[in-house]
Order: sequence, then C-alpha cells, then structure tokens
Amino acid sequence: MRYMYLVVLSPDADDKPPPQRLMDEMAKLSERRMADGSMISTGGLLPPAMGGARVTLKRGQISVTDGPFAETKEAIGGFAIFEFATREDALASAVEFMELHRLYGDGWEGVCEMRPMMSMGDEGDCARELNAAAKAPSRHAGEGAGGP
Repeated sequence: MRYMYLVVLSPDADDKPPPQRLMDEMAKLSERRMADGSMISTGGLLPPAMGGARVTLKRGQISVTDGPFAETKEAIGGFAIFEFATREDALASAVEFMELHRLYGDGWEGVCEMRPMMSMGDEGDCARELNAAAKAPSRHAGEGAGGP
C-alpha cells in the first residue's frame, strides 16, 4: 500500500533552514529508500510567503488568497510517498525519519503524519484499499511505535 508522510512543523518553528547535518542524514536515508524501491517521491515545501496561495471554494464561490496565512497554526514542511507491504513497515520508516530529527535537528519539534493513500484507478482498487486500511490495526494515543 502507498503511504504519504506529511511533515508538520511546530507552530513555534522559525523560518531558518534545518541544520546541515540533518539535511545530510535525510539525503542518505532518501537515497537508501529510493534504491530499495520503497520511496516513490519526496520534497520540501517553501514557506507560504514565498509564493504560496490558497484557492478556496465556499458557498459556490472560488477565492484566491496569497500567503503568508496569519491564521495558520501549523505548516507542512515537506512530504514523501512510499510503498510498503505492511502498515508496520510504514510506521517503522516514519519512526526512523523522526529519529534523524531527534538526533540532528537541534531541538526541532514537529510531526510526521502518515496517511494511507487511495489509487485513482478503477473503483475496485479504491474499495480494496479502503478495506485494507479499515482492517489495519490502529494504535491508540499514547502508544508509540517505539524508539528511545
């Protein structure tokens, strides 16, 4: 199943770039994941002030708002798309990614949100993926996936 990881920055995060050591370690991890075929795509996002916009549909009207967005409490800093055989493999990968941030992020705080993805292929694929996701064991808040 495919999974998307969304890296959500802490509301207190500043706009300074991550430490170089963290970037180097993430590059090594990305290279390994691309080589083993589990990583399909990845990328970082620039701050909303650097060309971001929101296109909103509300009450039948479309509006466009240029960034930055004062009401934003959290910002997505990056994403990655993976293919894993099991949810446990996907969780282990997310924990490994966050461990790099713990070790090399110089106090970085944030969240790696892992979400199963649906294909936009035929309806049968979509239904199978929804079924598989619904049957996958889920952890309750406070039960971590492991790690120090």
